[in-house]
Amino acid sequence: TMMNYERLSMGLQGNGLAESSYQIASEYAKERIQGRSPSGPVQPDSAADPIIVHPDVRRMLLTMRANIMAGRALSMYAALQLDVSRFHPDADVREKADKLVALLIPVQKAYCSDRGFDVCVIGQQVLGGHGYVAEWGLEQNVRDSRIAQIYEGANGIQALDLMGRKTVRSNGELLSVLLQEFDEFIAAAQSSAAMQKYLPHLGASKELIADVTRKVIARAEVNPEEIGAASYAYMELLGLTLYCFMWQRMLLAAFEKLESGQGDAAHLNGLVKTADFFFARMLPHGKALAEEIEAGSETMMAMTAEQF
Repeated sequence: TMMNYERLSMGLQGNGLAESSYQIASEYAKERIQGRSPSGPVQPDSAADPIIVHPDVRRMLLTMRANIMAGRALSMYAALQLDVSRFHPDADVREKADKLVALLIPVQKAYCSDRGFDVCVIGQQVLGGHGYVAEWGLEQNVRDSRIAQIYEGANGIQALDLMGRKTVRSNGELLSVLLQEFDEFIAAAQSSAAMQKYLPHLGASKELIADVTRKVIARAEVNPEEIGAASYAYMELLGLTLYCFMWQRMLLAAFEKLESGQGDAAHLNGLVKTADFFFARMLPHGKALAEEIEAGSETMMAMTAEQF
């Protein structure tokens, strides 16, 4: 239990530093002027437009934002399952949560710290040279987020644990508990008209991870090298699938608040637009990860040690 909390905190470290980097990069992009908007001057009386008008800067900021928000939600979801597994009065509920914890923690630790580091590096890129020097603090965030990928169980070990012990050895039992959560959410969200364009993404992601899992389990029975060969890409695919699930949950909550006139409408509208970016630009990477996993271990194991 102690190590689960430690690993949860590593994912949170990556996510927290990513949030810091996003706040700096977002403000910088709105203030730094360079070039003109492709659609014409936004500030014609100024020497140039703020760099936030440029599509590639927006790509970077939206990638940062989408990873941070989903990572925060996943960390809270994993923490909730930890609490339920320990303190819920119903033993069956505790057992289900314990299975979810076993599956979620290696993904949350590795995927959130990986994406946290990536986001910190993207933040540097938004600032250009200013991101590389110490003055703005982004280079410190990059160094501090890097260690979260290494300690409390390096991310490669987390991925191997996920693929080997938590998935192949359990014959997919732990994953089936999570996929049941997906099914229950999809059924509950059917009454929301606004969710109808989003729910197919979760259904397709569920089918993709289930199909890949079945194939790896089958191949591992013949060749144990398949477990290690698939592990990192599998962790990333499950992490991306969980981010999809988190975005679905956030969207449903946002639509409920918007429809009832509660909450900050501008913030909620921004959340929906960030979700649209995630589903259009980030979730499709899952198909490439699935192809990588299905390629098997042959090319990894073909070279002799002396050839490296």
